[in-house]
Amino acid sequence: MGKVTLTLLGVIVVAFLLQIAIPGFTQMFYLNPGNLQIWQFVTSIFLHGGITHILFNAYALFLFGPILEQRVGGRNFLSIFFIGGIAGNLLYWASALIGITNSPALGASGAIYAIFGALAILVPHLQLYIFGVIPMNIRHAAIMWIALEFLGSFNPASGIASAAHLGGLVMGLALGKYFEGGAHSPVEQYYWRRKRQY
Repeated sequence: MGKVTLTLLGVIVVAFLLQIAIPGFTQMFYLNPGNLQIWQFVTSIFLHGGITHILFNAYALFLFGPILEQRVGGRNFLSIFFIGGIAGNLLYWASALIGITNSPALGASGAIYAIFGALAILVPHLQLYIFGVIPMNIRHAAIMWIALEFLGSFNPASGIASAAHLGGLVMGLALGKYFEGGAHSPVEQYYWRRKRQY
């Protein structure tokens, strides 16, 4: 398993333990459209709403993270994770601004959907089993999830932040296209510029 994937899994687990141990910790750091703080666009990525929620997200990160990390490298993988997670949170916040929802949101799903989207571009023939039984390559699965999450974005009663999933997935597709030609992320470009100065 890649070092970055393993580190992210560790941070997610530690954050979940802090949620359990410290009263008010979750409310301080989740994405709250009714009382938005700028850091919540990042911190909410590492929080989860229960054991089932964290297990599903950790399992998805465990499955897909190493594949993408190996393909694009640790720095680029981290860029995709954070940019995708923040993009998902921004779209969820936008859905709150237009009155679709006003519920707080939390979870790594937007970032994980970004990983999924990037893989759909970079490894399009990767085979999945949707719902554990339906064989489908990841690119076709991405198209299906775009449709499902778009429709789900207009159903706040579902309790699922579909807009965050959709934002992460679309950003992941865009970043996958960006990296398809071997481009370096803005973070890497900055790193190499600084390195050449010394």
